[in-house]
Amino acid sequence: MTTTDITVPEHAPRWMRLPLVHQVRQSVGLQRTMLVAGLVLVAIFLLTALFAPLLAPYGFSQLRADGVAFGAQVAPSADHLLGTTVGGYDVLSRVIWGTRTALFVIVVAVALSIFAGVALGLVSGYFGGWLDRTLVVVADAVYAFPSLLLAIVAAIVISHGQSELWGGILAAAISITVVFIPQYFRVIRSEVVRIKSEAFVESARVVGASHTRIMTRHVLRNSTRTLPLLLTLNCSEAILTLAGLGFLGFGIEPSSGAEWGYDLNKALSDVTSGIWWTSVFPGVAIVLTVLGVTLVGESLNDLADPRLRTRRAVDGGKAGVAGPDAGGDHVADPAVEILGHDIIDDGGRA
Repeated sequence: MTTTDITVPEHAPRWMRLPLVHQVRQSVGLQRTMLVAGLVLVAIFLLTALFAPLLAPYGFSQLRADGVAFGAQVAPSADHLLGTTVGGYDVLSRVIWGTRTALFVIVVAVALSIFAGVALGLVSGYFGGWLDRTLVVVADAVYAFPSLLLAIVAAIVISHGQSELWGGILAAAISITVVFIPQYFRVIRSEVVRIKSEAFVESARVVGASHTRIMTRHVLRNSTRTLPLLLTLNCSEAILTLAGLGFLGFGIEPSSGAEWGYDLNKALSDVTSGIWWTSVFPGVAIVLTVLGVTLVGESLNDLADPRLRTRRAVDGGKAGVAGPDAGGDHVADPAVEILGHDIIDDGGRA
């Protein structure tokens, strides 16, 4: 089977070389549909979170407008497009403001997880020995603890039973961090163990480079290629953990911030009474957000794996892979490309 390199040429417009743009152009068929759908849902989530003050008709804890109370469990109408909750809050406003809370948790949790997991994996994989064995055992032991249980304990310890906005965000983010650190640790450690035996690392040792320089300049930069894939897949888990924490009553009080899991908890009694709007819309927000992030993560993972990545047939010099019969898609050679770029070593050479 013959293969054709589909890396974007250097003379191509700069926007074509952007990571997500290149992945969209690289994908075909159902794979492209999934990736584009996921990107659209993620973009809606991010834009809603960033412009929540402009999009939300009311505040997340607002109970009246122009001196008139909203009323409890009011059906969707012109004044309240998605109705009101049992507490008298506007459902649409709570859903919109909830995107900002979810975004805060994702950013804090992922940032802490990457920083700690990458640092531990780098040190453990590079030096090995007793430190490596100890960290591996600890990382494996963390998987024995349910993430939601850790979230509940963290919520109590950090917020002292008071579900304020930043207390609830930190409680959820730190509990998620504890669960995610072993994942980043194992991924980075396995890459470091492989890369530290490469020729360019041995050459750096021969010329007298320090351990710090080798770890940061040579090993680290070549061992973080799979982190974007792991990051996107973990963001959806962060949203679900936050929602579960709020649903069990350890979330954020409505007067401190909007949180979808808390709103679902308060809407449980409404379902049996035929009041559907208080639970449907927060639930749909959770499902669509998690679905969008998951579609992006799974699509990027497929494109990064040459065994799963599909290619369109060669047509007029365009990107693709053609076999003996150019009528169908084929799997690319693993040596050709990962994530649309040739594998590079320390010198930047293919």
